[in-house]
Amino acid sequence: MATRTMRQILQRRCSSSRAAVRPPAAEVLEQRNAVFSREQARQRALYPRIEKIEVTMIGPALEGTLLIMNKGISTPLSCARHLTEHHVMNSALALVDGVPWSLHQPLTDSCSLSLLTFKDHDPTLVNEAYWRSCTALLGQVLQTAFKDDFTVEVISTPEVPVTSGAFCCDVVLDPQLDSWTACEESLRSLTRGAQQLIHKDLPWEPLEVLPSVALEAFSHSRCKQEEVEQTAAQNPKGTVTLYRCGDHVLLSSGPLVARTGLSFQYEVTALHTLGQGPWGLHRRAQGLSLPLQLLAHHTVWRKLKWRAEKLVEMPKQEAATPPTPAASTPPPTTQ
Repeated sequence: MATRTMRQILQRRCSSSRAAVRPPAAEVLEQRNAVFSREQARQRALYPRIEKIEVTMIGPALEGTLLIMNKGISTPLSCARHLTEHHVMNSALALVDGVPWSLHQPLTDSCSLSLLTFKDHDPTLVNEAYWRSCTALLGQVLQTAFKDDFTVEVISTPEVPVTSGAFCCDVVLDPQLDSWTACEESLRSLTRGAQQLIHKDLPWEPLEVLPSVALEAFSHSRCKQEEVEQTAAQNPKGTVTLYRCGDHVLLSSGPLVARTGLSFQYEVTALHTLGQGPWGLHRRAQGLSLPLQLLAHHTVWRKLKWRAEKLVEMPKQEAATPPTPAASTPPPTTQ
């Protein structure tokens, strides 16, 4: 145990030293993609021969439907393709034995499966996953919107309820941009970037990994390294989940919807300056979106947008804090 703890400390210190000199954004994307692809290939190789599992479908007009699928290969989306085009196009999330599950996450055992849509009687889980996915899309747009010689760090993607009126993520831009203020044209440009990703209808690929893999993927980001450690510590399995959308790899605290094309109305509404923080000048990017299945009239959308422009307030303890050296932790005292 002590050996493993020391190895983690040394790995974190080495990773932090690499993060001090950050390479160009394109190189960072390539490195994260390489780690993701390598680990994805390793996990797929764990199933060298095809084994069958039974998937019991649950849902309207599906009771009694039993599918024979491939263990470690078939996903909820694979099951949907054995049903109807409606299930393929409208399913956003799945429940596997009652647990929220990405449509692209392989099934590893026989199970019950429900396919969830935005028009279900209780769409709470789908709405939460959609809001989380919109936040991830916003972070992806911000990290690719500026010139390659400007660094952009997404330091936090807070879980905020749909009733807050806007999804958001906290970012730190390159110090050279500290005096820059987002104008209406800047927000429209960010919105166009998001709409391009939506138009591409890219899948959100999930990958559950050990913290060591995630630390390697985010070796150039001290902030993400800390988030990896915190997320792994809160998970009983000790793992974290990465997602890939196109060439962008991110860390997520929960499942995302199946694909970017499930969004339709999407707009970046604000970029608020929060002030100096542990990582630099903190800003809060906010946006508003509705899925393809739930469209709003332009007058309603205008009112929703006005609300989404207001700063989303959150408790201060949710803000990211920089990692503290292990040596600064005081030793336990004896009574």
